[in-house]
Amino acid sequence: MADSVTVQVPASTSNLGSGFDTLGLAVRLYNRVRLTRVPGRGLDVVSPMAEADRARLVPLLSEAARRFFRRARRVAFAVDVSLDHGVPVGRGLGASATARLGVVAGLNALSGATLDRQALLELVTDLEGHPDNASPAIFGGFTVSGRVGRTVRCLSFPVSPRLKLVTLLPAFEMSTKEARRLLPASYSKADTAHALNRAALITAALASGSYEALRGLFDDRVHQPYREPLIPSLGRVIRAGEKAGALGGFLSGAGSAIICLTLTRPKEVARAMQRQLPESATRILTADNEGFSCLEGRARR
Repeated sequence: MADSVTVQVPASTSNLGSGFDTLGLAVRLYNRVRLTRVPGRGLDVVSPMAEADRARLVPLLSEAARRFFRRARRVAFAVDVSLDHGVPVGRGLGASATARLGVVAGLNALSGATLDRQALLELVTDLEGHPDNASPAIFGGFTVSGRVGRTVRCLSFPVSPRLKLVTLLPAFEMSTKEARRLLPASYSKADTAHALNRAALITAALASGSYEALRGLFDDRVHQPYREPLIPSLGRVIRAGEKAGALGGFLSGAGSAIICLTLTRPKEVARAMQRQLPESATRILTADNEGFSCLEGRARR
């Protein structure tokens, strides 16, 4: 057994247009979460960060630890948690899922428990409330997941590095809670049928590697039109990326990041997107097909 472990967890984009709370894709952008056993009780975040961020993280991660010990039937022990923030917060890239998964996967290793990836998926989904970020962070690649009865069912598919995710990162965060509040309580029959069609076609294109078939599939009617008031440049950024050669684009999760998928000219697509929102950064990413990994551990003395 070890007294410290480092877990590397990939970021993820979710929804991918109309695949609301269902579709996800892991990307090669990572958080590393280091857990170290310490005397005492409870969990503390020791990374240098703003006090407001620390105050937000400690309850979130403490709850993840409590749920883990209960689910794994292990005696609780105290840990210090150190995070490096490779995944920006409040951009719809699954930052909370990476932190929660890092803690429960690290505790799984430190405690000698044997929860497999499916069990970790069930646990992190319970913590997150939906599996669309947890699934790709755990299994990697493109994932389709949802609750079926009392379990979470997930299918994952590798994604070629030919497909680039040109990611625009605005300077501002977006609250998932606020973004969800804007969604309507019900949808018309036409919008429901449109969403089912688009989600099915997107899934078929990504699962089969038929990436050219993604063109024209991201005209979502489920969440993006209702969230656009929070990021008025959304439509302009996507249209600029498509004009520069992208297959299509979408709001990543609840935002604020915007992603365009392309097989060609990713730098030109990035420049075109950024011109619409100059106070932003861009990253050209590819899929992570492995999911989280435990990088190292230090043996107990």
